[in-house]
Amino acid sequence: MVIARRTFVALLVALVAFAAHAQDKFITVASTTSTEQSGLFGFLLPAFEKKTGIQVRVVALGTGQALDLARRGDADVVFVHAKSAEEKFLAEGQGVKRYPVMYNDFVLIGPKSDPAQIAGGKDINEALKKIQAAQASFVSRGDRSGTHMAELALWKDAGVEIDKSKGRWYRDVGQGMGPALNTASSMNAYILADRGTWLGFKNRGDLAILVEGDKRLFNQYGVMLVNPDKHPTVKKDFGQTFIDWLVSPEGQKMIADYKVGGEQLFFPNAGQPGV
Repeated sequence: MVIARRTFVALLVALVAFAAHAQDKFITVASTTSTEQSGLFGFLLPAFEKKTGIQVRVVALGTGQALDLARRGDADVVFVHAKSAEEKFLAEGQGVKRYPVMYNDFVLIGPKSDPAQIAGGKDINEALKKIQAAQASFVSRGDRSGTHMAELALWKDAGVEIDKSKGRWYRDVGQGMGPALNTASSMNAYILADRGTWLGFKNRGDLAILVEGDKRLFNQYGVMLVNPDKHPTVKKDFGQTFIDWLVSPEGQKMIADYKVGGEQLFFPNAGQPGV
């Protein structure tokens, strides 16, 4: 009876230890609202978790906020889309290595009535100049996200000093892509969006893609392990396992296979140098 009791206690302790270990087998990924709101993570993560047993907890923020979260040591991996900000993160010693994962593109959305007369154009600079000249309503995410950084760079490239030019026609919302699109839909305003979130967006109202195809609208995503030398709490083995899976043939194929309405949202390019 005593032996049986000891065996039972030992088994109970082992089960508790196993349960505690299973709960610890997770990583926190600081990523963008576009990867979350496009539905990509909902498609990818079950397959990764089934293969590895590692749970992925996503914190979806703008790229700038995601990188700041990682700088505080509150994430194991960052998966974002603003190369200059990612390179700065690495230069600070906050990340270990940047891996290109996939790309899609930005599109300029606007009302079908098109007060700035930009529909069908391929030149994003000309389109932005016309919007500013017409003082047509424009919604900006205003949240230091990758999309917001791209938008500001495009205004600058178009020769528009947006800080000096913006007035009531230009609205900073300080929100993610989905809520910003909702605002644009309610205002019948122009907005720059990543194609993935747009394709998954349901509340389009009178909005449509008006300008696309300019090479300046290219949108690259990269992934990095947060530096465990700076932040000892980083789960480097689990985090690297996730990164390795994303850039593996299996992960890349799953990214290519993700579609909404038959349209591919992201294009894998882990093996492409310089992106």
